[in-house]
Amino acid sequence: QVQLVESGGGLAQAGGSLRLSCVVSGGTFSTYAMGWFRQAPGKEREFVAVIAVISTSTAYADPVKGRFTISRDNAKSTVYLEMNSLKPEDTAVYYCAVRSGVSWTRSKDYMYWGQGTQVTVSS
Repeated sequence: QVQLVESGGGLAQAGGSLRLSCVVSGGTFSTYAMGWFRQAPGKEREFVAVIAVISTSTAYADPVKGRFTISRDNAKSTVYLEMNSLKPEDTAVYYCAVRSGVSWTRSKDYMYWGQGTQVTVSS
């Protein structure tokens, strides 16, 4: 079984930064495309970023482009999300997931999910 554990969430002020981590166990991390999603209260889960097996291939949702950076460390079986210039609208529970389908952005194309880590941004 594949397990994912997110960490690094917390409280930040607008304009600040946080770095999220997701450690993957029970599989072969280097063969997985990895994604980050988020879910705010009263909203559905939405795509944030994805990184392919080849780390140079990445994609971002428009609201975070230029502010967030996804990366991976295969030696540590870990995917990261560096969040800079945070805004209150970034407040959400952030989830990492293992992609199993062809889509970059559809949650149904991700097979395994972590429990999430809370990110709260105040002004």
